[in-house]
Amino acid sequence: MLKALGWAAVVALCCAASAVAGETVPDARLQQAQTAYEEAKRLDQAGKYAEAVAQAEQALSLRESVLGDKHPEVADCLDLLGALYRFQGEFDRAEPLIQRGLAIREGAFGQNHPDVAQSLNNLANIYQAQGLYDRAEPLYQRSLAIREATLGKNHPSVAASLNNLAVLNDRQGRYSRAEPLYQRALAIREAAFDKDHPIVATSLNNLAILYAEQGLYSRAEPLYQRALRIREAALGKNHPDLAASLGNLANLYSDQGMYSRAEPFYQRALALKKEAAFGKDHPDIAIHLNNLAVLYDRQGLYSRAEPLYQRALEIREATLGKNHHDVAASLNNLADVYAKQGAYGRAEQLHQRSLAIYEAVFGKTNPEVGQTLNSLARVYAEQGQYSRAEPLYQRALATNEATLGKNHPAVARSLNDLATLQLARRRLAAAVPLLARAFAMSEQRLRHEALDFSEARLASFLQLLRADEERLYAVVQSHPNDASMRRLALSAALLLKGRSMEETAHISRAVYRGLGSQGRDTFERLRGLRTQLASLSLQGPGSRPLPVYQKQLRELAEQGDALEADLAQRSAPLRALTALPSPAVIVDRVAQSLPKDSALIEFIYHEDHSRVPKPGEPKAQLRYLALVLFPNATTVALDLGPAEPIDSTALHLRAALANRDVAFHAHAQTLYQLAFRPLLPLLGKTRRLFLSPDGQLSLVPFSALHDGRQFLVESFDFTYLTSGKDLLPRLQETAHASSVVVLAAPDFDAPLQPPDSFQGGGEAQKHRAASLEHFFSSLREGSAPRAWVTAPLPGTRNEAEAIQRLLPQAQLFLGANATKQRLLNLPTPGILHLATHGFFLEDAAAPDGSRGVGHFGALGEEPAASRPPDPLLRSGLLLAGASAATASSRAPSENALVTALELASLDLWGTQLVVLSACDTGRGDVKMGQGVYGMRRAFIVAGAETVVTSLWKVDDQTTSTLMEAYYRNLLAGQGRATALREAMRALRTTQPHPHFWAPFIALGKDAPLRSLSPGTLNTPQK
Repeated sequence: MLKALGWAAVVALCCAASAVAGETVPDARLQQAQTAYEEAKRLDQAGKYAEAVAQAEQALSLRESVLGDKHPEVADCLDLLGALYRFQGEFDRAEPLIQRGLAIREGAFGQNHPDVAQSLNNLANIYQAQGLYDRAEPLYQRSLAIREATLGKNHPSVAASLNNLAVLNDRQGRYSRAEPLYQRALAIREAAFDKDHPIVATSLNNLAILYAEQGLYSRAEPLYQRALRIREAALGKNHPDLAASLGNLANLYSDQGMYSRAEPFYQRALALKKEAAFGKDHPDIAIHLNNLAVLYDRQGLYSRAEPLYQRALEIREATLGKNHHDVAASLNNLADVYAKQGAYGRAEQLHQRSLAIYEAVFGKTNPEVGQTLNSLARVYAEQGQYSRAEPLYQRALATNEATLGKNHPAVARSLNDLATLQLARRRLAAAVPLLARAFAMSEQRLRHEALDFSEARLASFLQLLRADEERLYAVVQSHPNDASMRRLALSAALLLKGRSMEETAHISRAVYRGLGSQGRDTFERLRGLRTQLASLSLQGPGSRPLPVYQKQLRELAEQGDALEADLAQRSAPLRALTALPSPAVIVDRVAQSLPKDSALIEFIYHEDHSRVPKPGEPKAQLRYLALVLFPNATTVALDLGPAEPIDSTALHLRAALANRDVAFHAHAQTLYQLAFRPLLPLLGKTRRLFLSPDGQLSLVPFSALHDGRQFLVESFDFTYLTSGKDLLPRLQETAHASSVVVLAAPDFDAPLQPPDSFQGGGEAQKHRAASLEHFFSSLREGSAPRAWVTAPLPGTRNEAEAIQRLLPQAQLFLGANATKQRLLNLPTPGILHLATHGFFLEDAAAPDGSRGVGHFGALGEEPAASRPPDPLLRSGLLLAGASAATASSRAPSENALVTALELASLDLWGTQLVVLSACDTGRGDVKMGQGVYGMRRAFIVAGAETVVTSLWKVDDQTTSTLMEAYYRNLLAGQGRATALREAMRALRTTQPHPHFWAPFIALGKDAPLRSLSPGTLNTPQK
């Protein structure tokens, strides 16, 4: 997708040279000439080029008639007139005018005068606009040398020459040559003016464009933001010059897939230009129309994109001429929209016209030429005209590599497109190395960018890369017998599944184990913001208008996002030390981590991109794929078929199990037939399985599947993973925590304690206190919700006391002591057991006797539009004081309810096991390829090695029995998942319905607990 980024080349077109010393010509025509000259410049700024040309020609004629044709002021007019023709793409008319001006100045001032340097610069601009870089470069260099010699190396005019020379290299993809020139120009301007001068903003903008073009978004964004702040402070928030900064920031967000964040920037930029006195037909208007259209195009909103593209094209053709390179960009973009809608004939004509313009302006070796070739090839490929497409793809790849370097994102796109063509021609052997190279480039790009991204931005970026990932799954689905393709697809799954959670967890670890006090202070501010966000979310809109409430939520989320990004940047050096294995070795490393008698099954929920749907057909079909890895690094692939029947059966099974439906067997057997039985021939005698589910398979217990004779719990030992890479050894902690903490049986009617005893001193304490003050003040603005249904849970007390009998060292916090405040400030435990009410919003009513919440207060009563989009704010636990809080005149206290978002801030690095003995702690929103966003994610991010969670509302009494058996098995030395399986089997003898014995899954490591050795089981007192 081609966008006009808009380098700000400081040209200083006409430098108003004085008359020769001592010369005075008292002629009224000179005043008329000056008036026409100034009017021409004004019209130029307004985009009224035809009118400007007329004024410039009048000024030139008057000055020539009075001063002769060799006077420097005549050269000024020639420069202006030449620039006007250049802006309109009339290079043949512009060049002789600038050359004549250059000759006048050399004759008047000599070869090495600054005004001569200006003419050289302007002539170079004409050649650069035509892509005649070999002719432009020596002129820029000569101009730079003159300015350095006559004005000094730190003069602002030198910075202008450096900037223009940098743009020349930038446009040719010579980024390593452009960057130091941009940086030197920036340094000169900061020293010559001040760091907050608009000309400094220009340099910041250009340097940021350089980084953005290379996909180095984390380096570009702070420069764009600083440029915007400078311009707003210097020019005001409504100045049209802000549009460039706003548009470039929007481009950056759009390129990362953050469309909702980009759109308001685009719209504001367009409004500023429209409000300025430029008229509706100024080329700058076309830039912003085009970029807004790109945004809609990328989201598939073609009916919104097409008229904007057409309008931009009309403006450019009218103002710049039909053969300008900006016209070619508009033609390309409009052609892409036509192609996506199946209008291939119209698309082909526009692409061919665009290509002809680019080649005429820039020559045949240029990035724009490469991208246009690729687009034209895709039009032919999608029509099955492979013999026409292939040479274009090959030429596009060669052009992109030559102009942009071998690791540019555009090169990766060319590789993927060429590979798709080879697959269409049934040349798998030719396609696989292309796909492998493209994936390696994409992964390297992700590793660089992920180090500086907040979680939300990383999730958007992963979604942007998702189509290329899914291409690999579609290929292995069609070619399951190709070992190279299986290995490549499995590499992608291992590296990308759950990637967002892993990167977020690494930030958490760096905060608690590696960052200094400043980083910890930032993290405490983030925790405070999460408390505010959780409180406001659960409080509901109350008396606030819904838009106001949503704006408050959005602002808090954006502040949190900024703090997350800051922590990501601070922790980047530490996280880089623990980088994942490369795509070439990740499969072998994970295989080596598998126990000898086991296998890994990666379930992959993906869109089938093996063919391009015809116009009017539905989007690519969703399917399930299974990739199996054995300890000897052998791989197997199996297409499980369309996703709809599997998802539908999984949903029905979970509902039947949650509701104690006696007719659950049909769903359990159907899901077995669809999702598991096809794997049996591949598994052979292997019965210990590490499952990395995806889609709705993430929300069902495989142990409860039924083969027609028995449940799978009888024959298979399942351990759940977010991704197979979870099997890789963790970076060893300096010391493993050994304490056992049980927080259970909260007294929901206990009086609330004042939130004044948070751990942490200094700034951290102040930030937490400020957050709480904000929370309580916000409560006074809203209405009080109805009480939550918080029935007492006697089974949780029995459960806690049973654990203490088995583990006498366990610390129990029961009743009024089971508070949120205590939980959030615990020193890192070895084992953390939480037994209370849990919830996941948008759930059904809780059955009697369960550990679920029966009512969600104000938030539960509001329409879905008012609920927070973040699922970590819609899941959590209730602790002591919950009923007392909601029965008062205030909203639920932050001291009585803890959300998953807040729990993600715990320090559990060194915690071996977290058991969430509550309802729905394994529920959440399923994100394709990134796992389940809810409680289970929060505790993994916080550092826990293994998390035991529930998939529905669990029964209070039977859960107590199950948990006691689980801890007995752990103390006997069984693995963390195996111990759960054996406890489930034991409970099934007395409670045959899987509602009672199958709700829990163990996610993470299966190894036995390190701090507890076999033989230490304590005999319970009778």
